[in-house]
Amino acid sequence: MAAPLELSCWGGGWGLPSVHSESLVVMAYAKFSGAPLKVNVIDNTWRGPRGDVPILTTEDGIVSQPAKILNFLRKQKYNADCELSAKQGADTLAYIALLEEKLLPAVLHTFWVENDNYFTVTKPWFASRIPFPLSLILPGRMSRGALNRILLTRGEPPLYHIQEVEAQIYRDAKECLNLLSNRLGTSQFFFGDTPSTLDAYVFGFLAPLYKVRFPKVHLQEHLKQLSNLCRLCDDILGSYFRHGPMALSL
Repeated sequence: MAAPLELSCWGGGWGLPSVHSESLVVMAYAKFSGAPLKVNVIDNTWRGPRGDVPILTTEDGIVSQPAKILNFLRKQKYNADCELSAKQGADTLAYIALLEEKLLPAVLHTFWVENDNYFTVTKPWFASRIPFPLSLILPGRMSRGALNRILLTRGEPPLYHIQEVEAQIYRDAKECLNLLSNRLGTSQFFFGDTPSTLDAYVFGFLAPLYKVRFPKVHLQEHLKQLSNLCRLCDDILGSYFRHGPMALSL
């Protein structure tokens, strides 16, 4: 009998199985495709990876990064996209690239760079789940990593000031949300009645932005005006995660 696949990821809060977007992407895809994952929540333990989660542990080693994990699951015959046409597959790749280029920088900024959000919500939440003395070090390191990732995503030099690109980041994110809302329309999911990879990515990126209670809600307010995207997040939470993240464990 093959060893179970084990997913290491950040845990949840605010009604979410994880507050970490990339962990949510993999968890949602596993639910959609029926992949039998054993979830290992990183929570008050010295053991297990943190900074680069989610990580999938297999018989042959580990797989990191959502796209690589999803590709691995597809090779194991856990495919949430088997009913998609070639065009829908191409559209999926295009929209995922759009999410990563236009929306992800604003999500990272909301969590890790916006001072009020970071010091009142993000840092305390993550620090409470990391043992001392790493709890004093790791959140700051993660914040700096998020800032560097934003600047790299924007294609700017490493010393480019975040204040100079902040306004453009949020303009791009709002435009991306509007495009996603228009594409979803009144459909249950992006390609009909069955969730696919694109739904997993959209859910993973939007659900924390939608559900976490921040003092600075600039982008969150815009998202909440797009009722179909909020409904998508609520439907996925209600249909696939109503018993919590450990429902993934089989």
